[in-house]
Amino acid sequence: MKLTSNSFNDGQRIPDEFAFATIAATDHIALSRNKNPHLAWDAVPEGTESFVIVCHDPDVPTRPDDVNKEGRIVPADLPRASFFHWIVDGIPADVREIAAGTHASEVQPRGKSASSAPGGLRWGLNDYTAWFSGDADMEGEYYGYDGPCPPWNDAIVHHYVFTVYALGAAHLAVEGKLDGRTALEALARAPVLGVASLTGLYSLNPDLAASCRPLTHCL
Repeated sequence: MKLTSNSFNDGQRIPDEFAFATIAATDHIALSRNKNPHLAWDAVPEGTESFVIVCHDPDVPTRPDDVNKEGRIVPADLPRASFFHWIVDGIPADVREIAAGTHASEVQPRGKSASSAPGGLRWGLNDYTAWFSGDADMEGEYYGYDGPCPPWNDAIVHHYVFTVYALGAAHLAVEGKLDGRTALEALARAPVLGVASLTGLYSLNPDLAASCRPLTHCL
């Protein structure tokens, strides 16, 4: 399988319109357009019955001590963990692309509902659900796509890995809520016939954002 995008090239910076936030002259960041990027895949394995899409950022700080705090920086050597931005289950076998802006087109405080998924698809909860827990203005259940918003004082550029899985089944076997953890657990048990990935880069640190060109320049 091969995964491509008209929205950004593999190893290149994700444009601001596909991010949750962008760099701003005051307050460091501002909300962005938060559109989902275009994705297209081909060379699909025989026997495919559906597709699953997962997008995650493996560069999220494991400690919040320095995150988005004036006069401090999130150190490059801090251990990192994954943050899930998008889980889509049950994409029909005859589908070969998702158009930009069809799964998200703005920031929705308190999140999009599961029923908002287009075409009867199943959206999973992304990790903004936990991130905004306790925030009076933003707390809620965030289904579907919500784009990059790494710490504005992080010393490293974040990598956003979009992966499409071809399944020999109609959907993932997940009881209860679908999220990043349960999706990966189900994928480990599922009849996965093919996998393809695409990685974009993003930073809200002005000292790093302009340097997000080829992947090898931003490690």
